[in-house]
Amino acid sequence: MATHLITGAGSGIGAAVTRRLLDRGDELWLLARDAGRAKEFEERFRGVRTLVGDLAEPERLSWALGHQELPGHLDSLQHIAGVVELGEVGELTAKVWSSTLAANLTAPAELTRLLLPQLRLARGHVLFVNSGAGLRANPQWSAYAASKHGLKALADALRAEESGHGVRVTSVYPGRTATPMQEKVHRQEGREYDPERWIPADAVATTLLTALDMPRGTEITDLTVKPTA
Repeated sequence: MATHLITGAGSGIGAAVTRRLLDRGDELWLLARDAGRAKEFEERFRGVRTLVGDLAEPERLSWALGHQELPGHLDSLQHIAGVVELGEVGELTAKVWSSTLAANLTAPAELTRLLLPQLRLARGHVLFVNSGAGLRANPQWSAYAASKHGLKALADALRAEESGHGVRVTSVYPGRTATPMQEKVHRQEGREYDPERWIPADAVATTLLTALDMPRGTEITDLTVKPTA
């Protein structure tokens, strides 16, 4: 039985991955932003364990996790949570930039740092759900794309640094995926949201599990997933 820690389990891709791994009988730890959210996860996903830590405040994660029981080892750490705010560079405030970078880049870096001992012990796997925006930047996507470009850099550096410990690192770059975040993006764009046009969240979950299940001695480093339509 493998042990995994997942962020962003509340909806979309994170919820799909959580269900799939529970069905496999694996041990799951879910990061929740507060105690109320943790209780919700425990009721919704029977058998999971939870940790409380707010990705919006990465500087407090060390203190938060230091006061909780942590898994003894981790076969995977899956960074799936994220935030998005669209706007032109001339409109986006420093507050938007700071909150976007905190949740999408600084928090994954800090959480990885704090859990590296458990990952090294298990020769585990760090999976980053990036975005097509991590490979290119379109108008109104500057803050989000910058955070995701940075996430790619984090993954690439981590892979080189931790290969000697047997830790694998994968970045997955989904195109537009049918999730609540995508629905929010459509509202910001002033467009009608049709989930049938976009990648099902479960398809991205399959991509993550494919990378996770690669035989020892092999590694998927970067994988792009696009809708066929």
